[in-house]
Amino acid sequence: MSQHSSGTTLDRRLATLDHATRSLSDAGDFGKQVKLPRVLDALRRVLLLPGGCAAVRDRAEQLETAGLFLGTDWATPQILIPALSTGSLRSANADTVVVEAVSDLRLLAVAKGDYEHPSISAVHADDHLSQVLAVNLSLLFTPPSEAERAQQGRMAQVSRELLHHLVAEVGYEKVLENLVDEIWRILRQRPIQVDSVKRMITQIAVARANPDVDLGASSLGADRLISSLYGTTEGCREDPGVEIYAARLESMDDSALQYEATGFARSMHDTGLVSPYHAVLLRFLLGRGEYLLGEAMGLSSTGRDSLLCYHELVHALIDQAVHVETAQCVYGLTLMLERGILYQPPVAPALWRQLALRLSPYSQQRLTQVFGPTPHARAWLLSGMLSVLGLPLGIGQGDNPTCQSARALSMWAYNDPDYLLQTLVWAARDDEIVMHFEGQPLSSRPDGDAAPLQTDLDPVSLLVVPHLDRIYAEMGRRCLGRDGDPHRWINPEFHGWWSGRGFRINVDVTTGHLTDLDQFQRHFYAGYHPFYNGNQPVIHPQPAGIAVTDSGARFVGWHAITILRVSLDPQQQMRVYFYNPNNDSGQDWGDGVVVGTAGHGERFGEASLPFEQFASRLYIFHFDPLEPGESAAVDPEELERVMGYIRRSWGADRLPEEPVALDEVDPETHTSYRHL
Repeated sequence: MSQHSSGTTLDRRLATLDHATRSLSDAGDFGKQVKLPRVLDALRRVLLLPGGCAAVRDRAEQLETAGLFLGTDWATPQILIPALSTGSLRSANADTVVVEAVSDLRLLAVAKGDYEHPSISAVHADDHLSQVLAVNLSLLFTPPSEAERAQQGRMAQVSRELLHHLVAEVGYEKVLENLVDEIWRILRQRPIQVDSVKRMITQIAVARANPDVDLGASSLGADRLISSLYGTTEGCREDPGVEIYAARLESMDDSALQYEATGFARSMHDTGLVSPYHAVLLRFLLGRGEYLLGEAMGLSSTGRDSLLCYHELVHALIDQAVHVETAQCVYGLTLMLERGILYQPPVAPALWRQLALRLSPYSQQRLTQVFGPTPHARAWLLSGMLSVLGLPLGIGQGDNPTCQSARALSMWAYNDPDYLLQTLVWAARDDEIVMHFEGQPLSSRPDGDAAPLQTDLDPVSLLVVPHLDRIYAEMGRRCLGRDGDPHRWINPEFHGWWSGRGFRINVDVTTGHLTDLDQFQRHFYAGYHPFYNGNQPVIHPQPAGIAVTDSGARFVGWHAITILRVSLDPQQQMRVYFYNPNNDSGQDWGDGVVVGTAGHGERFGEASLPFEQFASRLYIFHFDPLEPGESAAVDPEELERVMGYIRRSWGADRLPEEPVALDEVDPETHTSYRHL
């Protein structure tokens, strides 16, 4: 199409768009739903043409005023979450792509001062766009894949044209600065699954090599991330490839090998990422003695003692589990040794059993289907096992709606690794886990077709979670007809004996109304706050349920978490430290409640909130009824602040006038929250 003809086509389509926008504007609230499809279709046609993004940006204010975003989250741009734009821009629904594109172009107009928006400032809009660009950086550098073309058609190109238009206005420097900051924020949580982080670092490396892209002040942080994977030490500085690096190791003396070992260990502990070259070095050092192995893992005295006591087991684990493709498990192995759990009598024999385990054909097929044929399925499972044992708070639930199972795996890895290893054997070898509920055995074998394959889980979760989901659902069914919330009976049986037998809930299961708030909060303070429970620490991790809200403090759903500890942070503020099985714990829950993951005394993988803010989102907790604490001594002013947080957020629509019932038929509904 010539430039003249494309310009003429754009003019015609813009005229159609303007007419559809006026019709939408003139329609009443009910009529807008009838007029909206025509506007969306006209926008789609405009965005497909060269110059379409600029033209839509010029019309962003009129489109919003006409009611394009009415009734959607896009109507309140101040609470939009940049990370969620990834799903919108890759959606198979063309209307979703269009609305996201128009929203971003609207924010560009706001950021450039062309549109003075009542709800969002130019600075906020500019920052939002830079984060949108950061999390969608791959779309800027790669053409649509075959899958994208099949699912999105020509809309896959619209997403890319939008981002190219945005980055031309915003600039690469701020985008990459935000992306580097986002990667470091995620890595501080030490997740087990880091493939998405590695892909983002690869995209930064591509941008770094492009002479037209100016990284600006973010270049130092970017270089640290790139070198952690592709050029960690002198031996692999120029990313020569693993074969060449392996050949170089053959010619190094012990001094040079120690230099390589300490370089990799320093980078691994600094970032939580493991270079493929690190795996090559570790395998090479198997025949060079324990000292260099300990140096390569950066072990403390505790870790070195574990290595020396169990050196044959560690050698076997490295030999079978550590490969270039599974290099990330080196960090898991390191932290497992640092935890000292090999000194628990059942753990070392259980690991030897795992090394010799014969996987069922079904387990092999699932692992190979998700992770590929190289290395073999057992190596992938062993690598996942090391990561889970080393990073029990790094387990993520992926896109699986039942956070209960991820929480159980984390709790067992954290508190009872022997039991975790036993369930893994049952799932991987027998394709069945048997648990007991009130004395009755429950089998995890599916009655009908197996659940769809989850592809975004670590190897251990991939095999074990489907079994746990079915057992959890069966426990829920056996609680049908009982008065109250089923978690009262499920949690102690599902998670372990250490779950407190005392149970409190502040929501009436039948109506969804908030109930007995004052006594609920007093019991929580008396059970967990050191000032009211005789300074009793949390001995065992305790299951709890929270009402999650978005950044506008609106209720999203029920979510399962684990209370790990309660203590004063470095600023002398009492905080609750907890495990969130969601894949990213750093969330804004609105009304000033922002979950911390670093900077407040958090250990790797922990989330935290000030005690009263955490209490304001709590709806279920367990406690020891034999240790009641001093509920009457709780400060009424602090309780009133907690009540204020509740009334301004998820409690607002749980007044008697607007009941929102909990679903007691299927307890999985209680844990459907998974997106924030």
